Amino acid sequence: MLKAIHTNILHFFTRGHQRSVKAKMNVLQSVLLKVVSVGISMVLIPLTINYVNATQFGVWLTLSSIITWALMFDMGLGNGLKNKLTQAITLGNYEQARSYVSSTYAMLIAIAAALFVVIYTVNPFINWAAILNVGANDADWNKLVLLVFCFFCVQFVAQLINTVLTANQAPAKVAMLNVIGQVFTLVAILMLMRIYPGSLVALVVVMGGIPLLVSLIASFWYYKGEFHYIAPSFKLANKTYAREMLGAGGLFFFLQINALVLYETDNIVITQIFGPQEVTTFNVVYKLFSVVLMFFVVIITPFWSACTEAFIKDDYAWIKRALAKINKLWLALCVCSVALLVISPWVYKIWLKQAVTIPFALSLSMCIQMITLIWQAIHVQLLNGIGKIKLQFYVGIVGSLANIPLSIFLGKSIGIAGVPLSNTIIFIVMGIVFSIQTRKIINKTATGIFNA
Repeated sequence: MLKAIHTNILHFFTRGHQRSVKAKMNVLQSVLLKVVSVGISMVLIPLTINYVNATQFGVWLTLSSIITWALMFDMGLGNGLKNKLTQAITLGNYEQARSYVSSTYAMLIAIAAALFVVIYTVNPFINWAAILNVGANDADWNKLVLLVFCFFCVQFVAQLINTVLTANQAPAKVAMLNVIGQVFTLVAILMLMRIYPGSLVALVVVMGGIPLLVSLIASFWYYKGEFHYIAPSFKLANKTYAREMLGAGGLFFFLQINALVLYETDNIVITQIFGPQEVTTFNVVYKLFSVVLMFFVVIITPFWSACTEAFIKDDYAWIKRALAKINKLWLALCVCSVALLVISPWVYKIWLKQAVTIPFALSLSMCIQMITLIWQAIHVQLLNGIGKIKLQFYVGIVGSLANIPLSIFLGKSIGIAGVPLSNTIIFIVMGIVFSIQTRKIINKTATGIFNA
């Protein structure tokens, strides 16, 4: 019996198209790493809240959201590189691939330097106490924000190693780097709790510095080893390729801005309406239900670059089969999300003790948001992989413009649960449009904006 099970599992991961086998192996490794990652996250949140407090932790989460806006100002170069690099590697153009990588690093360094100069110049004139909805005398918020921006400006460049690994259809390596960063962050927080009294500055150094250090070490390791053939060199930075990368990434940049408004403004809206402590409440619920999202991301991540390769080779049959399997996965994740909602009150009690009180309405709203988010993300991942993103751009603009006022209206009307409900409404509209576009493309009936 055990031998038969072993044989069937082995056949599942070794049979099929080479592209599918590679994706399956990455998914298997990533799922195992994600289990570890989720476990660490669940331990890390209550520890961090206890190290500072719910309000200060909410401030850190809000700052992270604001800084994420800066990280998106890569002009879409990361996603543009992902598609261009996959194409070049698929066609065996390794010198071109290396030049793409080098050109992207050169542009990101220039953008990061410009961002830091702007931030350093305007930071003294920004009233961060008002933005974060905290007491003006509680801390030197401008110095704290500048410290956070320093970490993120360097990470802005260093995180490109994740794009390079994903473009090489090795997302499991990205998951491994994430786990390594989380392990060292957990160890650092435990050490701080013993030797250093609760400090938001110390928390920023740990949360911002450790992931950055992991990215820098990983970049050196992979470019000196397995991916030496595409290691960046300033000598290979090419103006023509730079313009090509900007062209490929231009629409992705605007898509990133749209995504920012949809995903990263929630903390700011909640801070302004309900205060920073409720940001912690919101993010605790998000963290619980994002467990389902995380496993979906692990499985869907190889789909982007695999679709790029399949589209280049005109292998629509493979895309159809892959999409059908992912839709079945979505149904299974819907069941998991509902099951998680049912047991969530007990999970919060065991996990958080009495640190945070969670309203059930927020959990329900977050559960529905995750289900709709995953549904529309399936189609977005395919469309991104094959470069059909103009319709996303237009729909994203409408969604972004509607989201903040809708979040504020629903938040004031029904409470904090109204914020994820706003996202849900946007995701449903987006999912309907993108599913129609996907069906047209894989059936080769797409025309006009649906094929752009």
